[in-house]
Amino acid sequence: MKQRGFTLIEVLVALGIVAITLMAGLQATAALTRQAQRQSDFLLAQTCAENELIKVRLTRQMPGVGDSSVACEQAGQVFTVAMSVRPTPNPNFRRLDAQVLTGETPVLRLSTVVGRY
Repeated sequence: MKQRGFTLIEVLVALGIVAITLMAGLQATAALTRQAQRQSDFLLAQTCAENELIKVRLTRQMPGVGDSSVACEQAGQVFTVAMSVRPTPNPNFRRLDAQVLTGETPVLRLSTVVGRY
């Protein structure tokens, strides 16, 4: 009498295939989650940088050359905006760089040029 069913080897091979498939799915899900978090951080950082650059423009004064930093809270996250003002070859303009960081990790850098008002 011959028994029907799967051998132990067949079951182990099937389990191996299922495990590999599940691991690939888990990695894809983790990558999507990381990308969504990066996208969110980028958007919040952009808001912080633009706010600081607009603040300089609204003062309607030529910013002084030098470095400064300010904390910016967006959606419960605290970012640091490092502002750098540098001279340009034309003394009527200054270059502004706003680099946004979370802790020590840079997220975004925006640059612009402002002139005399």
